[in-house]
Amino acid sequence: MSLEWIKPAERLSALPPYVFARLDELKVTARSQGLDLIDLGMGNPDGPPPQPVIEAAIAALQNPNLHGYPPFEGRADFRHTITDWYHRRYGVELDPEVEALPLLGSKEGLTHLALAYINPGDVVLVPNPAYPPHFRGPALAGAEIYGLPLTAEQDWLIDLASIPDTIAERAKILYFNYPSNPTTAVAPRELFVEIVAFARKHQILLVHDLCYAELAFDGYQPVSLLEIPGAKDIGVEFHTLSKTYNMAGWRVGFVVGNTQIIQGLRTLKTNLDYGVFSVVQAAAETALKLPDSHLHTVQQRYCQRRDFMVAGLAELGWQVPKPQATMYLWAPCPSQLSSADFALRLLQEIGIVMTPGSAFGHHGEGYLRISLIAECHRLQEALNRMKQAELCYCSTSNTPDLQTRPPISGMKN
Repeated sequence: MSLEWIKPAERLSALPPYVFARLDELKVTARSQGLDLIDLGMGNPDGPPPQPVIEAAIAALQNPNLHGYPPFEGRADFRHTITDWYHRRYGVELDPEVEALPLLGSKEGLTHLALAYINPGDVVLVPNPAYPPHFRGPALAGAEIYGLPLTAEQDWLIDLASIPDTIAERAKILYFNYPSNPTTAVAPRELFVEIVAFARKHQILLVHDLCYAELAFDGYQPVSLLEIPGAKDIGVEFHTLSKTYNMAGWRVGFVVGNTQIIQGLRTLKTNLDYGVFSVVQAAAETALKLPDSHLHTVQQRYCQRRDFMVAGLAELGWQVPKPQATMYLWAPCPSQLSSADFALRLLQEIGIVMTPGSAFGHHGEGYLRISLIAECHRLQEALNRMKQAELCYCSTSNTPDLQTRPPISGMKN
């Protein structure tokens, strides 16, 4: 029975449907119809975590002292491991007592930070397109979101000069993310320096999402915000173990940086949750201590898939830039269809899941995000289906054509 008088808060009704949740619903329906889906949608790494991580979790489960509530600020050993990792990777000195906080995944922390620091009507600067929690968290907090358009012509980099002074003076927080999800863009150190100077001038809190810190290729080394002089005075940086260590379902990440900002987030979280399960923290410590050989293996895996898929799409006429980082491709989609419509037809007609660029903001329209979360033989199957469905860019119009047709052969389980 539906009760009309039970209505959600306006903050929920103001949010559009979460595209990944909708995609999950469509995938369930497609599988129930017998389709063999090739899921390149979410950034959900395939395969288990490294064996030492699993063994560390099993050992921790046998410890009767690790089954109670963990400390709100996280286990001291894990916080020290986090700050040691930062020093090893970036030469950044952090105080594990007050400048590092474990999280239930970075998505949780990014959203809760907005609730901790944004009042209704506060201006928040968010690139567009962007990872959805960068704008949905502020939206839940009642922010006035000022989108910073990112374009291919500017290599998907933030253009600080385009921000009006009146907006800059009102802005409270700037969320940003390089290497970027979804655009795969990487930013030079000079842009980080400019962002810090801009934020200090206008007294803006910086929130940098460094989730793809270790998924970099061809000798590229991503920049940490905290490497920039003065950044820690005004900013924090988020990281997750979901991508590099295949721990997406474990829900563990962390935030580091400015003590005052972190303590505000901690205060909010003490009223909302009890932190990360101690067993998961113990496993995460092991992950962050793994030798660089593990990192090189992960990088080679995604680099191989990147090269394979870019080459395969090129044979179909798609010109997709080869990213220097992340686990994605940012590919153009047909001009005569919205990215959402095109993604829906891909799923329903040839059993391939890709994420429409519009899921990341309206400036993502015209693109698809392709997650490199399948082995090359499955990527080849995806390419074969696209070819059989005549999903190719025409040499004259540079526009792909997806015919309306029944599912192609070979898709049934």
